[in-house]
Amino acid sequence: MDDSQLVARLGTLRMEHRDLDDAITALSADGPRDQLQLARLKKRKLLLRDEIAVIEDQLIPDIIA
Repeated sequence: MDDSQLVARLGTLRMEHRDLDDAITALSADGPRDQLQLARLKKRKLLLRDEIAVIEDQLIPDIIA
């Protein structure tokens, strides 16, 4: 993937991460009804965070100090 594709993918992942954050907040506010769904959303959010970090590492050039 070239840098423009990585930047586009990064934007998509960040948007999905924010959407999951909103969904988790809303589900948590309703009380402990669906703990399994809440756990799945949190797990997906963590996976997205990891993928975002990998892409950010690819976009930031290594600087030798």
